[in-house]
Amino acid sequence: MRRHRMTQVSPSESPEESAVVAELAATELDGADMDLDAKRLPILARVYGVLVLLDGLATLPILVLSSLYAIREIAEGRGHVDALSLTFILTAAHAVVLIVNAVCLTIFGVLLVRNRRRYAARWAYVLMPLTLADGMLSLALEGLGWNLVLPAIQMVILIVISVTADPSLREERRLQRALRRMDERSDYESAVAAGMLGRDQSGKGYIALDFFNIFWLFTIASVGGLVIETIYHMALYHGELQDRAGLLWGPFSPIYGCGAVLVTVCLNRLWKANPFLIFCASAVIGGAFEYCTSWFMEVAFGITAWDYTGQWLSIDGRTSGKYMFFWGLIGVVWVRFLLPRMLALINRIPWKVRYSLTAVCAVLMVIDIVFTLMALDCWYGRMAGQVQDSPVAMWFGEHFGDSYMADRFQTMHIDPSKAGRM
Repeated sequence: MRRHRMTQVSPSESPEESAVVAELAATELDGADMDLDAKRLPILARVYGVLVLLDGLATLPILVLSSLYAIREIAEGRGHVDALSLTFILTAAHAVVLIVNAVCLTIFGVLLVRNRRRYAARWAYVLMPLTLADGMLSLALEGLGWNLVLPAIQMVILIVISVTADPSLREERRLQRALRRMDERSDYESAVAAGMLGRDQSGKGYIALDFFNIFWLFTIASVGGLVIETIYHMALYHGELQDRAGLLWGPFSPIYGCGAVLVTVCLNRLWKANPFLIFCASAVIGGAFEYCTSWFMEVAFGITAWDYTGQWLSIDGRTSGKYMFFWGLIGVVWVRFLLPRMLALINRIPWKVRYSLTAVCAVLMVIDIVFTLMALDCWYGRMAGQVQDSPVAMWFGEHFGDSYMADRFQTMHIDPSKAGRM
């Protein structure tokens, strides 16, 4: 249902500007009520829908039957595995993720074929963490190689489809086109719902959880988190300066970026809730995320980046009560105070370069992450005594050798025996 709103016209506005403002205010729609299915998805998206539908229908029964067969073989004693070994646990988790991913891909394919773009956008966001989990588990089991090509391609396609079909992004682009018809002025935000750009128009949360907002929150939090951690370390160790960056290039700590995104996604609807509730939820989410990150780094590369053993409420040395308390405080500050300011900062990106700048920065960030993973994989291989005779491994050994990696990632220590690779 359309929601109309009275709009006051400033005497200084031209008739053309007033008409555009009135049009924008009169056509503001609730994201859940917009009839997006009237416009067909691009033909490539529907072709991809047919492909993933066929892939899901073909692979799902194979995965389920293979898993059931393996379980029966183990139960009847014909298969000898160590059920408590790290490799077995990772393999079982990967099988579960692949099955769930196949089910979701089948649903996603049906939605694309039937042109249900509103729901297709939502399922694209559901599939992104599943695809990421698929790639991470494959990396932990087999290392960095061709096994990651398909998850990477699928992630790129999902991002493209989500950006194309997402209701909030389509509405934002429509507003952008309308604003381009207006004269340039510094306070153009007043023409668009009094600064509501990027807000969750459904009213269920504060910020719209779309690709552009999420990417910039990740980037800003990656830089801000690194600055805070560096200052905290200097204060704790009498001014000692330590490089605590998490990527090969740039002042980025992706752990804080991912943590900020996770807290935003989980607590977006609680932005008006009691601060104590936000504190408790953020403490649990942050502690669980810190534990899982430490565990993945260890099983994938044998890396230990922090150890809280002996601290209050330490859980396997991966997280502790002290840092869960910090996560809780950060969550309250982030959700109640910083998130609105982050959104205002994101919206300061000029309209003319908003999407192109985001796309370029996202590509550069992906390159940085991929090269970091490849450098860590080669570092692991050298520490594990593997032969590094491939051109890629030799190049990384020459440009990002052991001394360079130890100096860049000063908090990381590698013990290949802790990894869970096959």
